[in-house]
Amino acid sequence: MSARHHVNVLFSAPKATYEEFHPAICAALQAVGVPARVAGDLAPDEVDYIVFTPNDLISDFSVFPRARAALSIWAGVDKVLHNPTLTMPLARMVDPGQREGMVEFVTAHVLRHHIGMDRHILSSSGWDQVAPKLARHRKVTMLGLGELGGACAQALSALNFDVHGWSRRPRALEGVTCHAGPDGLEVALAGAEIIICLLPTTPETENVLNARTLSLPAAGAVVINPGRGALIDDAALIAALDSGALGHATLDTFRVEPLPEDHPFRAHPKITVSPHVASLVRVETSAAVIAENIRRGEAGEAFLHLVNRQAGY
Repeated sequence: MSARHHVNVLFSAPKATYEEFHPAICAALQAVGVPARVAGDLAPDEVDYIVFTPNDLISDFSVFPRARAALSIWAGVDKVLHNPTLTMPLARMVDPGQREGMVEFVTAHVLRHHIGMDRHILSSSGWDQVAPKLARHRKVTMLGLGELGGACAQALSALNFDVHGWSRRPRALEGVTCHAGPDGLEVALAGAEIIICLLPTTPETENVLNARTLSLPAAGAVVINPGRGALIDDAALIAALDSGALGHATLDTFRVEPLPEDHPFRAHPKITVSPHVASLVRVETSAAVIAENIRRGEAGEAFLHLVNRQAGY
């Protein structure tokens, strides 16, 4: 590590986030043996590392002449990706706690729709004894096979679902039938009964679920989107739900957040809205990732989870 007495870490985040994460980041840095000063008001020419939530608090990264890296607390970096002043290494958050939370959220909602739990939860009348399909007879398609999508796909495979996955580039995952490219997308969606969106937002993935692609799944299919709001054409989704082509949509991410109270999604009887909670970053585990990256920077080692700016993630 550098001979300096300590490293200066600028932590740029809204007040509530700062107060929640600051003690954990300080403790994590101490745990990996990095003496550090972590503050939200450092002079720009003193800053060695920038830890931030993508927000409007920093618009010009060029004022930090000696900063070695910008380390995001969130997984998504699309808000800063194309900032021309951000020329230093940029790392996104890959948090094991976040991954576990996403697996739990996706698995819960897949099982909810697979078993048909809403039928009994929302109505206590009647005596409707209908056995759901077994998981091995239910085609589930995961759009996105990265850190989060791959973990969710394999968890669903372990429950015996017929899991198909799609990514822009070819991948191989045990227990998952993988597809890639434009033709692969159509194969992955064809006949799917549950579709989960866990792609990053890029020009190639925006509106990946649109009027044409939403016509490919099985009639009455369910869409679950804990990924990014821009992955779905909102108007096409509502049209597919209204026509019966889709049976339900469980949405956790939106083009505008918080979702406005008068947004059509909120009142739609076939849409479940949750407030972007599928995979919140966990304080202790994400602080450990930040601290490890700063330790690596001080030791001259490669940073973890660097963003490929051309790919967009």
